[in-house]
Amino acid sequence: MKIYTKRGDSGETSLIGGDRVAKHHIRIEAYGTIDELNSYIGILRSFTDDKINGKVLPEIQDRLFTVGSLLASAPGSKMIVPDLHDTDTELLEESIDQMNAELPELRSFVLPAGSLEVSHCHVARCICRRAERLIVHLNEEQHIEPIIIQYINRLSDYLFVLSRYKGMKQGVEEVSWKPRL
Repeated sequence: MKIYTKRGDSGETSLIGGDRVAKHHIRIEAYGTIDELNSYIGILRSFTDDKINGKVLPEIQDRLFTVGSLLASAPGSKMIVPDLHDTDTELLEESIDQMNAELPELRSFVLPAGSLEVSHCHVARCICRRAERLIVHLNEEQHIEPIIIQYINRLSDYLFVLSRYKGMKQGVEEVSWKPRL
């Protein structure tokens, strides 16, 4: 299979279903950011050896490919792509609950610091939040299934709790934000 097609050399790309749009289109920005997030989840996987997240992170990557496929589909496309289910969001919620059960109560905002692994979790969370903003923006122009927004929102929660969980497991003290007054 040839990797380059030259069809994108004019600054446009094809959506699933054949529609062509500018490479800066909000839809392309949204699924491109999902792709970036998926790559960053790959970095997190390289750090992960715990039972909870060792099984969840590959699932997340698979679901992010699903989200990307859904976002890359032209409105009204007849192409069959995978879909998200409530159980996908529930898996994130269950994982959050499992990690939270071991964490101390959160009493202040925390700075994204403590260790390289913790900081990587925060970067992934920020990419996830950017993806969410782009998807919500796209939803203002073209209907996006609510489950996509819900899943991405829950994923950012998962990544935040993962950062705290990783820090706790490493014995790294959380860096609380202490605002200047």
